[in-house]
Amino acid sequence: MLVLELRFAPAPARLAARPAHRDRLVRLQRDGTLLAAGPWADDSGALLVFDATRDRLDALMADDPYYRTDGVQVVGVREWTPVVGP
Repeated sequence: MLVLELRFAPAPARLAARPAHRDRLVRLQRDGTLLAAGPWADDSGALLVFDATRDRLDALMADDPYYRTDGVQVVGVREWTPVVGP
């Protein structure tokens, strides 16, 4: 599994791109690629948990312009091995 962390800055472009990005996330969750996703409570960023290889995640990010939108910064991608959970 991979965990993707994002940082947000106040930018109108980010808010405009968010609905299409969230539609993609719903599709990825339905097909089992995305396990969980959501913003921090203060909307300073978000955390996404993927059941995917790094190559697959890179391809998903390249296909979703949200990750290149002004106001969205990819802080990091880390491998994660949950002890409890899916």
